[in-house]
Amino acid sequence: MTDAAGRDQEAVSKFVESFAAQLVEAGMQRMPARIFAALLSSDEGAMTSAELGEQLRISPAAVSGGVRYLAQQHMVSREREPGSRRERYRVHSNQWYEALTNREAVIKRWEGALREGVGSLGADTPAGRRMAETLAFFEFVDDEIAAMMERWRVHREELFGS
Repeated sequence: MTDAAGRDQEAVSKFVESFAAQLVEAGMQRMPARIFAALLSSDEGAMTSAELGEQLRISPAAVSGGVRYLAQQHMVSREREPGSRRERYRVHSNQWYEALTNREAVIKRWEGALREGVGSLGADTPAGRRMAETLAFFEFVDDEIAAMMERWRVHREELFGS
């Protein structure tokens, strides 16, 4: 069976489940992974709860829980359909950038906690040295992410325009 764009719906479904499985393997929860893959593979990049439920054969509660998780991770946003009370869930072209930027905030919080740990444990103790090395690693990663994100902005503009 083909959709309006002439795509084989079974092939699309296989892709959604395959990509979702890869996301699960990387640590994402199964239902949000399936929802994200379905949104990413839709032409509009947006679907209603009913559309997601129908495509993925899941309950409205499963859609709601999965979308809540994805919104917290800045991977999807909610928007109202014009003239309707129904919400559509949208994945944006820069969702990976947003998700990684959100991780950067987490790393900053970890750095603060690790600094406190080094101070509490004492920098000259084995545990304090381990904390200091962990802190140095996250400071390095934080700097690298910032530089990488700037390179990505330039590269994205070259590939896709603004």
